[in-house]
Amino acid sequence: MKKYKFTIHGNEYDVNIHSVEDNIIELEVNGSTYSVEVDKSIQPVKTPKLVRARAVPSTDTTPSEGTGTKASAGAGTIKAPLPGTVISIHCKVGDTVTEGQNIITLEAMKMENNIDSDKAGKVTAIHVSKGQSVMEGDVMIEIGG
Repeated sequence: MKKYKFTIHGNEYDVNIHSVEDNIIELEVNGSTYSVEVDKSIQPVKTPKLVRARAVPSTDTTPSEGTGTKASAGAGTIKAPLPGTVISIHCKVGDTVTEGQNIITLEAMKMENNIDSDKAGKVTAIHVSKGQSVMEGDVMIEIGG
């Protein structure tokens, strides 16, 4: 139910709209109920629902070549969880990172987002640089065992 206050020629009116169906509006004005017919059919406003696609995981584990088994526990890639711009990189190739360590700061939607490692291991490659734009799912850092 929507509530409105109107002042017409100095007189105040409290209006409550109960329902809108096709071109008929059921409303109450200062306690009196009215059924009002309008010239055109009024479509009720539908609030759009925001449905967010499943987020891309920040890491991928890759199978070891030739064995068909998973790589060591620390192997994987850090991917961009959302589109943005790399503000800073907090590690370099050869550094050992721990799980939960902040490794990249990404600006997205005018907010800074800390990207933490969810693997422990040695940084084997960095595929981004400061100021570079990334899309969701782009590989930013590779971590080896």
